[in-house]
Amino acid sequence: MAGRLRERLSRSDTLTDRPDFALVGVLRIPELQTSPARAIYRRVGIALAALALAVLIVYIDRAGYRDVQDNELSLLDCIYYATVSLSTTGYGDITPFTPSARLVNVLLITPLRIFFLIVLVGTTLSALTASSRQAFKIQRWRQHVRNHTVVIGYGTKGRTAIDAMLGDDVPPSEIVVVDTDHAVLDSAASKGLVTVHGSATKSDVLRLAGAQNASAIIVAANRDDTAVLVTLTAREIAPKAKIVAAIRESENTHLLRQSGADSVVVSSETAGRLLGIATKTPSVVEMMEDLLTPEAGFAIAERPVERDEIGGSPRHLADIVLGVVRDGRLIRVGSPEVDSIEENDRLLYIRRVAN
Repeated sequence: MAGRLRERLSRSDTLTDRPDFALVGVLRIPELQTSPARAIYRRVGIALAALALAVLIVYIDRAGYRDVQDNELSLLDCIYYATVSLSTTGYGDITPFTPSARLVNVLLITPLRIFFLIVLVGTTLSALTASSRQAFKIQRWRQHVRNHTVVIGYGTKGRTAIDAMLGDDVPPSEIVVVDTDHAVLDSAASKGLVTVHGSATKSDVLRLAGAQNASAIIVAANRDDTAVLVTLTAREIAPKAKIVAAIRESENTHLLRQSGADSVVVSSETAGRLLGIATKTPSVVEMMEDLLTPEAGFAIAERPVERDEIGGSPRHLADIVLGVVRDGRLIRVGSPEVDSIEENDRLLYIRRVAN
């Protein structure tokens, strides 16, 4: 099975071998958005600054210019000459005649003329520079991305998982979303998330998302069979990453485990249990939702032990401790193993979240 999978993946287009400019539209790095009016005002300001600089240059060297009546140039003449020169109109009624004025015209006025034209054609140029800027961002991102989280699927599960991470103060730049739907990727990009368009069942798409350097991979696919294949692919290229997968049916849990998932969440059974509890004790469901929502109220969190807590009991701390993580294993607080807190333990506790 693994051999057939590798053969199937090897036939896919190699995205990671493409030049960075060819990845624009596939891999998108978020950038600050500006309003059209602000962009127009900025271009007009740049054009006026270039015009003012040209006027200043001509005015300083006005003795090297002459008009058709051989009169010395006034400030108005300098403004007039700079305007017609930068706009390439060039009536010829004012011309530089000394060698120094002509040299200044070649070295300074001509570059300003070109720059002025570039600003005037800014609408077309903006699209080109946006593409180039995005290609540069892609190149820089691919070189430096490390220890981030890759989220496969931006449906309800993936979006909620990302909201929880953002609520826990994870920077949006450290989250990469992989999906095949351009519309949902646009929604993810609007939150400042890095997005990759493509199927995560292809190892090349995951490599483009930097999965090989990721600290965690969340598999939130809509289908269980897709989740299994994605998990298998992710584990093959990211042997050290923590992989968390969500499935609908509990009977597929062992397949996810065998594929390399560290944690498996059965979404349908979890929702079913909450529905059953809600018929008798709806307040319990309300409290569970509060614990799982980091924005306000209470939240479940994890922290390292403090120096003065070592040797003490987790049941006697000011925080409500639910469990102790020791050597990567969760031990519930009622177990005799955690009667005494050790130096490298981490505490799973309930913290208060400010509204």
